[in-house]
Amino acid sequence: MRSPSPIRPLIPAATAPQIKAILGGMRVVAETGGPPSDEDLWALAAADQYIFGSDPPLDIGALPKMTPPALAELLKGTKFAEDAVKFMTVMAFIDGALDKGKIARVFEFAKALGIGARFIDEISEAAAGQMQMALADMTRANMESITGKPWAGDVNKWLMPYDGGKSEPKLVARFEALGRLGPDTFGLAYYAHFKQNKYPFPGEAKALNVAFAIPHDSAHVLSGYDTTPRGEILVSTFTAAMHPKNPMAGHILPVIFTWQLNMQLNEVAGGVNNALDPKEFWRAWAAGASFKTDTFAPGWNFWTYVTAPLAALRKGWGLPPEGLDPKGT
Repeated sequence: MRSPSPIRPLIPAATAPQIKAILGGMRVVAETGGPPSDEDLWALAAADQYIFGSDPPLDIGALPKMTPPALAELLKGTKFAEDAVKFMTVMAFIDGALDKGKIARVFEFAKALGIGARFIDEISEAAAGQMQMALADMTRANMESITGKPWAGDVNKWLMPYDGGKSEPKLVARFEALGRLGPDTFGLAYYAHFKQNKYPFPGEAKALNVAFAIPHDSAHVLSGYDTTPRGEILVSTFTAAMHPKNPMAGHILPVIFTWQLNMQLNEVAGGVNNALDPKEFWRAWAAGASFKTDTFAPGWNFWTYVTAPLAALRKGWGLPPEGLDPKGT
């Protein structure tokens, strides 16, 4: 049975056998090397609900232990093969470790399904001990997604362009003026987001580039996901589905490696272990895919929406009026 939800399932068109098979492949990855953890079980149940729209609870024990050839045969001729490999890749990292056995199992499925993607190359490099190569490509993929063009520059300089006497007072004043907008407006919520987190506004020394701060922090405010490591994983997963340019290679894997595996990509991100929420992660993915705007799109104009009620924008763009994670705002 499909579950009614304000968030549309990511893959509502999959048949029951296909759903069980994909989840079965995810189970196989999770069980590589030992029994699944509680986090694995939560992730499988949440994926069934939010990715496929099934009505909980999920009977984990009834999932088939799929082999790569069997899954490839069942998904042959469908659009679900790459999605299945993406989901299995996430399952390899649910427990917060770079598990070479689980990654090898993902490779087996990817090969059988005929999926050769950039994110597969990245986890291959990581598993082979070429971590710096993997992280460098994740950074390039992320910057290409954000800027819309090939990337070969200095990420830290791009992210923080106002240092060294390069502040822009007029830009700062424009953001400060958001604090005078009416209650419940998107602009005031954006202003409060910066003040509550003690972030400098774009244009100030030590502030992030306005070309990143507007789309990224708008995604935080609109989704309701906070700026904790958990929230950063969720907002980047939401972004990956909202703005599907290098979604795995440039958004989901970078935050998993940063805040799930404690691998630092740049001076801004930092790094911690085990911040991935195995339940909300899949909801964020589905929500981003059904979101009716894209804050990272070249023509998206933040200033057009600042006087609009935040709840109305969320509702009009396909989110609950209170956001996905109300405690985050």
